[in-house]
Amino acid sequence: MAITIRSLDHLVLTVASIERTTAFFSRVLGMEVRVFGQGRVALHFGRQKINLHEVGRVLDANVRHATPGSADFCLLTDTPVEEVVSHLRACGVRIIEGPVSRTGAAHALKSVYFYDPDENLIEVAHEVQRPMIHRPGAEA
Repeated sequence: MAITIRSLDHLVLTVASIERTTAFFSRVLGMEVRVFGQGRVALHFGRQKINLHEVGRVLDANVRHATPGSADFCLLTDTPVEEVVSHLRACGVRIIEGPVSRTGAAHALKSVYFYDPDENLIEVAHEVQRPMIHRPGAEA
């Protein structure tokens, strides 16, 4: 029997500075900073979180190639993209690309791209309410 993945619980982001990263994500994206475990730090939003791993501090011996600036991920928002763009500009965040149309997991997206302090590529996207039609062999 195959398993079915329902949603993302968390991802781990390797960063140069926990302090600089939490300041950026809380100020720019409104994420809540929480400390858990034995002094670990996470950024919470909705029912998900991003655990932070500061480079040079061993947390898990199995993580062998984690480096700041190597992530590329998409965050969904209910905020219209034009408002996201205005907010990013007001925060002094340089927009790399967008607004542009993209293909999401379930819907078409209107997206904007920018870097965090470690130069991880962040995509913030608003779902366009047209369900995607899955065609076997089509590009995802």
